[in-house]
Amino acid sequence: MSGAGNRENVFATRMSLANTKQRLKGAQTGHSLLAKKRDALTTRFRAILRKVDEAKRKMGRVMQVASFSMAEVTYATGDIAYLVQEQAKLATFRVKTRQENVSGVVLPAFEVDHFNLTGLGRGGQQILKAKEVYAKALETLVELASLQTAFTILDEVIRATNRRVNAIEHVVIPRLENTIKYILSELDEMDREEFFRLKKVQAKKKRDNAIRQEAEDARKLAEEHTAVDTALETEPVGEERSTDLLRSKDEDVIF
Repeated sequence: MSGAGNRENVFATRMSLANTKQRLKGAQTGHSLLAKKRDALTTRFRAILRKVDEAKRKMGRVMQVASFSMAEVTYATGDIAYLVQEQAKLATFRVKTRQENVSGVVLPAFEVDHFNLTGLGRGGQQILKAKEVYAKALETLVELASLQTAFTILDEVIRATNRRVNAIEHVVIPRLENTIKYILSELDEMDREEFFRLKKVQAKKKRDNAIRQEAEDARKLAEEHTAVDTALETEPVGEERSTDLLRSKDEDVIF
């Protein structure tokens, strides 16, 4: 039997056994569901990890092209930063957020809602090219931010789910199983004690019945002896009995 530290402190009753079995079934069901959730999250985590790697590589290439395009614009037209600052009054780049549910985990996803660089709307060929390249860079950056956010959230959720799965598998379920074994062993011991007690009670009843039967037999025997003694005391003895016999014989003779 396992030690008390590996089981719960409960009273060994049929009700406790039923409750513990029900809790064990619930723990096993929860473990199965959490394991499936962990597998689904891990699959999605690996897919996002691949996308993050691709997005980072793409981001490096796009930013390289964007930097080169800005260098071309600066070489062709000079510094255009002041022009952009003067003409940009409102935000021209917006990001919208949507939610995606993965096995009960809500992941935010960022998307480009609107993009229009007003300050670069007019100009030469280099400026238009720089505008397109930086628009692509911003879209890639938003995509990377979305993937990185989902990656971080999934990493934390997977760690927490793994801890819960391991706790149920290695702590909760073994403890409940040991508790069930303990309760069953105690109930078996109680059944054996009850069976032994019943045997003792039956043996005592047999002895008591035997003693009562012996007493009854002795009483009946004593009553029989008393009746015989009474009959002997009332019966005639000696010459009186012989005279009575002769008298009865003479009365029967006919001359």
